[in-house]
Amino acid sequence: MGQGAGYGKVILFGEHFVVHGVPSIASAIDSTTVAKVVSVPAGQLPAPSGAEGSMSGDGWVMEDDRPANPGYKAEKFPQQKKSIELVFQAAGFDPRKRPVKIHLGGDLIAVGGVGASAAVCVSVARALDEEFKLGFDDKKINDVAFIGDSAYAGTPSGIDNTASTYGGLLWFVKNPGGPSTMDQLKIKKPLRIVMGNTLLTTNTEAAVAGVRKRKAEQPAKYEAIFSRARDIANLAKKALAAYDIAEVGRLMDENHSLLQEIEVSHPKLDELVAIARANGAAGAKMTGGGLGGYMVALTPEKAVQDKVAAAMEKAGFKALKTTIGV
Repeated sequence: MGQGAGYGKVILFGEHFVVHGVPSIASAIDSTTVAKVVSVPAGQLPAPSGAEGSMSGDGWVMEDDRPANPGYKAEKFPQQKKSIELVFQAAGFDPRKRPVKIHLGGDLIAVGGVGASAAVCVSVARALDEEFKLGFDDKKINDVAFIGDSAYAGTPSGIDNTASTYGGLLWFVKNPGGPSTMDQLKIKKPLRIVMGNTLLTTNTEAAVAGVRKRKAEQPAKYEAIFSRARDIANLAKKALAAYDIAEVGRLMDENHSLLQEIEVSHPKLDELVAIARANGAAGAKMTGGGLGGYMVALTPEKAVQDKVAAAMEKAGFKALKTTIGV
C-alpha cells in the first residue's frame, strides 16, 4: 500500500488577483488529506460502496472518507472524478494496466477555501508514487497536482497545489506564459488564526470566470483594484518579515474590501469577518475562491483565538483553530 498526504492551505493575500499575475501569500495549515493506494489484481477490483463520494473509473475505484461540508462531495462529484483521471494522466499512470483502489481520509475538512481539491491531488500523486516507485520528487508531485486541480478551478493559479506540496509560508507569483515563482517566507514564530466555515459549497471555476468577465468589461476599475492588490501583497510581505501584526491585520482588512469590490465575497463571509473583528481579531478576510467556503481571522493571542472561534460557533458557523508559518 502506498500512502501520501497533502496539506490544507489558507491564502492570506491575493486570491483571485494571483490568477492575473499579482503576487500572493499563502500558508499551509496543520490539517491534511491522506490518500492510500492499493494495487488490485486484474479482475478483482471491487465495486464502489455507494457511500457519498465513492466513485470508480476504468481500472480504479475510490472511497472518500474525508470530513466535509454537507453536500460538498455530491456537488463536486463530476470534478472530483475528472481530477483523479487527470492525476493519472499527468503521472503517466494507466490504471487499466495496473488497477488500483484509492482511499481518502485525514483531518482536512472538504470545503472551499482550504485547498481541499489540491490536497487530494497531492496526496493521491504521492500515494501512487510510493506504491509503484515512480521516482517523483516534490516538483513532479506539484506539477501533477496542478494538472489534477484544473478539474476544479479551470485555470488554477497553482498556489493551492504549491502550498499543499511544500508546506510553510509562501510568496507565490504566477507568470503568464512562463513558470510560476515560489519563495519560502520566514517569520519570527508561527501565528494563530481562525478559519470560519460558512458551510456553503463553492464553485471556484465559476468565481474565477466571473472575475475575468467583469475585468474585461470594466478594465479601468479593475486595473486600479488589481494595482492596489499588488501593493498590499508587497506591503504584507514586509510586515510579516518584521512581525508587525497590526499592519498585517490592517492589510488583511483592506484585501477583503478589494475582494468585495470584485464581487467574490458572500454575505455569510462578510458576517464572519465582522464577527472576527468585533471579537478582537487583528484582521479578517475571505480566503480562497469565495462565494462561500472559508474566511480567515488573524488571532495571534490564544485568548483571542478562542474568543473568535467561540463567537463564530455561537452564530451557527464552524470554526477551525490552526496556525500558519510552521
